[in-house]
Amino acid sequence: MAIYETDNQLKMFRQAFQKFLQREIVPHIDAWENEGITPRWAWHKMGQQGYLCPGLDEAYGGSGAGFEYSVVITEEMARVGASGLMAFLHSDIVVPYIESFGTNEQKRKWLPGCASGDIITAVAMTEPNTGSDLAAIKTTARRDGSSYVINGQKTFISNGINADLVVVAAKTDPHASPASRGISLICVEEGTPGFSRGRNLKKMGLHSQDTAELSFMDCRVPATNLLGEEGRGFYYLMSKLQQERLLASIMAQAMAEKMLEMTIDYCNQRQVFGRPVSSFQHNTFKLVEMATEIELGACLLRELIGDHIAGRDVVKKVSMAKSWIPEMANRVAYHCVQLHGGYGYMEEYPICRFARDVRVNAIYAGTTEIMKVIIGRMMGLP
Repeated sequence: MAIYETDNQLKMFRQAFQKFLQREIVPHIDAWENEGITPRWAWHKMGQQGYLCPGLDEAYGGSGAGFEYSVVITEEMARVGASGLMAFLHSDIVVPYIESFGTNEQKRKWLPGCASGDIITAVAMTEPNTGSDLAAIKTTARRDGSSYVINGQKTFISNGINADLVVVAAKTDPHASPASRGISLICVEEGTPGFSRGRNLKKMGLHSQDTAELSFMDCRVPATNLLGEEGRGFYYLMSKLQQERLLASIMAQAMAEKMLEMTIDYCNQRQVFGRPVSSFQHNTFKLVEMATEIELGACLLRELIGDHIAGRDVVKKVSMAKSWIPEMANRVAYHCVQLHGGYGYMEEYPICRFARDVRVNAIYAGTTEIMKVIIGRMMGLP
């Protein structure tokens, strides 16, 4: 998509980050995929170079850069297939909760480590029987003197194995009406008694991304770990969803662009019946159709990114992007694998991994179906 290409400073940043990825990250991706996790030293490398939490205030170790720098990082990591290193989740989804709603003491305690890569973060919302219906979570946090005692189970938690700090959504008032008013956010640190991790879940894609089950059994944390106000957790989560869903759309868009690029290269080189695969009219038309859909996605995202940076409320349009772009990227993945023929099914060809990895973009941060429900309500539909 390459946003704001007239900005020379951003161009130079993109080029520097591309070189960093090729030097420090890309050579290791295959090994990480086999190991099922990205090592902590990769997070430290990202932090040392200022590629974690670029929007964080300089007082806490960030560079105070605009959101467009986070967009570049997300795009370029997606394009090289490093989606398993879930930096955008850490930098642009979890850390903003702490920066926006945390106390000065919490910020001083945690944010510098988040910027350096010494602290890896996760957010724990999803439960075994609760997905998109966040108000229905069962995990509780009972106030007991100067502590909260947390009990419950979470699943599908990205960065769940590596995380040093988990922002946990829990019910501090199980009897609140509506139920969403009883939810609070509480930060749980690695090593807290009663906090344990289950297995590193085996997934269809994103194999190098550690996704885990988390358990809280009489997990006692200081009351000072409450993020913001008690009972405001649902509001806090909703307030950050616009950016989360925008980033998920940006990742899917970048992956679609890369898949088309590699497929055009393959189809131009691969010979069938003495002709390049791309020279057959059906294949030409298919490549053109994909290129058109990808361009439509890029046009929508350019406008949305600009509006988001300007602080405008674009929840409906972001929901439209999140409902359409990941589905488009999955269509692109299907046709690109098909155009690769048998080689598209082989792990040694990047298109195979991209096709697996892109699938989840239509699921996390709100499924396609949930996005359509939101859009429908905002259109005034019953």
